Amino acid sequence: MAAPAVPAIITETVSKITDNFDKLSTGQKYAVAAAGGLTTLYLAKSLLASTGYKRKPNSFELSGGSISAENVAKEFNAYSDSYGKQAGEGIKDRSKTVHLVDVFYSLVTDMYEWGWGQSFHFSPKLPAKDWKQSEAAHEARIAATIGLKPGMKCLDCGCGVGGPMRTIAATSGAHVTGLTINEYQVSRAKYHNEKQGVSPLTTVVRGDFLNMPFPDNTFDGAYAIEATCHAPKLEEVYGEVFRVLKPGSIFVSYEWVSTNKFDPKNPEHVRIIDEINFGNGLPEMRTYKEAELAGVKVGFELVNSYDLAFASTVAGPWYDRLKKYQWMHHSNHAIVSTMDFLGLAPKGLKAVHKMLVDVAKSLVAGGETGVFTPMHFLVFRKPAAKK
Repeated sequence: MAAPAVPAIITETVSKITDNFDKLSTGQKYAVAAAGGLTTLYLAKSLLASTGYKRKPNSFELSGGSISAENVAKEFNAYSDSYGKQAGEGIKDRSKTVHLVDVFYSLVTDMYEWGWGQSFHFSPKLPAKDWKQSEAAHEARIAATIGLKPGMKCLDCGCGVGGPMRTIAATSGAHVTGLTINEYQVSRAKYHNEKQGVSPLTTVVRGDFLNMPFPDNTFDGAYAIEATCHAPKLEEVYGEVFRVLKPGSIFVSYEWVSTNKFDPKNPEHVRIIDEINFGNGLPEMRTYKEAELAGVKVGFELVNSYDLAFASTVAGPWYDRLKKYQWMHHSNHAIVSTMDFLGLAPKGLKAVHKMLVDVAKSLVAGGETGVFTPMHFLVFRKPAAKK
């Protein structure tokens, strides 16, 4: 059954508001956000429930993923308590990192899909391209860098719900195996893969990327998009990628790192990084030099290393999407708060969403100050086998 058409008056009004949004006052912007939230609540079920493929959960379906509704608040409180209060401390007990990352992604996956999309990463904004097109180009760069082609097998290390996997498999023709620690993300990725027709070129596996469930020398290429930053030690995950790659193969990572502009003696810089770590499930923040050395230490050859945030003089900042749509973050939080008040969302989900709203500001601050990048481009090669 086809989805009911959105009334023309709504689409015309949305178009006018979008074209003139920057001219509105702050008060007018929040009024638009509130009206948009109410409209979403009214239309969500009629527009989304009637389609055969639900690209994202609607506001009535936000959940704690693999965590039962009655345990969301408890698990979020435990997650919050796992971070130290001292500047730069991060996760206090690093041995619990894998479990905490699993909890984090159960808590945020629905809201990521609902408020952001199926690709859980940032991208530079390309000229004359929208964010989705820029996102796809950012992903396709990986296939080109590795040299993927039909018949090859590639590993997506930390695949989320599979947005990049689908782009890379579809553009290259290679078979992509996605690995994620979170069972809920496995089910979401498989669902999207099937509905989008890419199941023949994709496999999704639940597993710990510190102890991958694959034999040695399995893959012709591997990549990680803003994922290996969750490892307690980069050497551990890089070492596993090295093990499962065939000799001569390429590993590409878009790594979350602090830049040369980060000053550990500057309290504002430290605050920004601490907030980014907490709001994104990172044990700590590494420098790009530490990431380079981690790869070399486990046996990789370093082929390339630079920050994609500054690679193009014509591309827009990766954080502009967060900055431009801050009004939407507040609108969405109003919706989540309403669902919480009405008892239609698990208790604790409001606090989780507030964390995401807050960290969006910290990410923008990290980008504007230049102390943080989510896209340091690392290209490693596993040495070819000796003859």
